[in-house]
Amino acid sequence: MLARVMDLAGLVRRKHQPQFTDFYDPYHTGLIISALDRIPGLVSGLEGGYLEAERQMVIICPDYIEPPEVDGGAGFLSVEGNFRQSRPSHRDFLGSLLGLGLKRGKVGDILVNDQGAQLVVSAGIADFIKSNLFQVSRWEVDVKEIGRDELTSPERKAKEVNTTVASLRLDAVAAAGYGVSRSKMAAEIVADKVKLNWRSCRDSSKAVREGDVISLRGRGRLEVSEVKGVSRGGRIFVSLRRLI
Repeated sequence: MLARVMDLAGLVRRKHQPQFTDFYDPYHTGLIISALDRIPGLVSGLEGGYLEAERQMVIICPDYIEPPEVDGGAGFLSVEGNFRQSRPSHRDFLGSLLGLGLKRGKVGDILVNDQGAQLVVSAGIADFIKSNLFQVSRWEVDVKEIGRDELTSPERKAKEVNTTVASLRLDAVAAAGYGVSRSKMAAEIVADKVKLNWRSCRDSSKAVREGDVISLRGRGRLEVSEVKGVSRGGRIFVSLRRLI
């Protein structure tokens, strides 16, 4: 991944034109931006279509161009169908897109709604999707291009959890946040169902810190909002934010 990014950086330095990477999760975009920060004459920014996008492209620019001024890397599509008693899930939409032969890196966030879904994709594949996506799972669909201003950001529902844990080990904090036993959470971690800061983590004893993000497959994300201190009994006060 970083080798491809360095190739794009070299292209920017030679041709003095902005370039876009594929879409990546926050962990990988962070790695990319850290690598680019070491290269003189370049600046970088993020493009995900909307402010809170999870999957984003990195924009690489000469240092005399501000990344927010660069447009054209992303395309926006609306996928609609006749959904009555049931409708496709995020997994259905993603599976149908990958079934067209697209690589995951060409697809950003998929915003599922009552009408279907809105897609953020690499601009270069938007026309291909419009011409080839006719069905999502068992539902027939129509695809049309929309503007960035037509994207509807998902409503983020969150539950605040204020509790104490015996330690800041991954299994202890995740168990408290998801409301399960520590032994069950340890089993989920060993089964590779848990990610820490968007990276797979199979180490139950891994220490977590304030600002870390834990995700459990099928159960959403858990943010470690604050580590507040230690009780007289030695337990640690933590504030967690669970995105539902």
